[in-house]
Amino acid sequence: MSDADPTDLRRPLTLRDVSEASGVSEMTVSRVLRNRGDVSETTRTKVLEAAKRLGYVPNKIAGALASSRVNLVAVIIPSLSNMVFPEVMTGISEVLDETDLQPVVGVTNYRPEKEEDVLYEMLSWRPSGVIIAGLEHSEASRAMLKASGIPVVEIMDTDGQAIDAVVGISHRRAGREMARAILKQGFENIGFLGTKMPLDYRARKRFEGFTEALAKAGIEVQDQIFYEGGSGLAKGREMTQAILQRSPDLDFLYYSNDMIGAGGMLWCMDQGIAVPQRLGLAGFNGVELLDGFSRRLATMESGRHEIGQLAARIIADRLSGAEPRGGQRVELTPKLQLGDTLKRYKN
Repeated sequence: MSDADPTDLRRPLTLRDVSEASGVSEMTVSRVLRNRGDVSETTRTKVLEAAKRLGYVPNKIAGALASSRVNLVAVIIPSLSNMVFPEVMTGISEVLDETDLQPVVGVTNYRPEKEEDVLYEMLSWRPSGVIIAGLEHSEASRAMLKASGIPVVEIMDTDGQAIDAVVGISHRRAGREMARAILKQGFENIGFLGTKMPLDYRARKRFEGFTEALAKAGIEVQDQIFYEGGSGLAKGREMTQAILQRSPDLDFLYYSNDMIGAGGMLWCMDQGIAVPQRLGLAGFNGVELLDGFSRRLATMESGRHEIGQLAARIIADRLSGAEPRGGQRVELTPKLQLGDTLKRYKN
């Protein structure tokens, strides 16, 4: 065995590490990873399993040394259709524009296996850093990130253990604070409208914090409805109508995001429902697109633009030597915006 620790974040993994982990020669490892030459299936399996376990990603920069890096920052996000992430990208780009670094984007569609594929391809080009949404990853993705030897910043969420640096908000805290604001206004019969996506961990954490705060006040969510597919105004209108037909006594609706919340608000306005006197509404994200509406939806702003800026700054500063290696943790405070759909009383 070599003296170097293959899990050391300061040293990129090499063919030698995979060779020692699999028990075959470096030349054979190279043949397997480049898919060249005649190698038995048993040997191929041993090499690929060892590489995956270590988090080794081959270097696709032809003729370059294994330690070479390109001036790219891999930015891996779950969606481009969700307007939350373009705001993050704007913040990242603003900071990187002041450097020689360029962001390159990969989209996972909230699928762990897709995240593995995107990470594998991006890391094979030896970027200078990684900015990746969320704290939940597959074992293979975590292994690749840990073994990359470059700055890694996980963004959007601080409720969990980071691989390296992390910038975001506590979604459980955001859920708790929204529940307290709703209770403070005297609402008691509360419904929840959200997504069926089991891998949208941040939405799930907000709901956990929300129900926890309600439970401390002796209140439970009275009804809930979930949707599949993308968020949109039409989906919010449809869901709001459905839940109120099923549970007409609800006096508050908490939506997992602003777009379906705004759709619900429009439906209530069309139906002549007094908001918030008869029915209170709130969403999440603080989407600027909705600022032009005649009524402002209550929401929780998560600092997406600032998150992007701070994450990019950590990468840039680490590469310039201005920041220490690893461990940065930046937790922003979610900001409650009462809007026109939550505040019943002056208090």
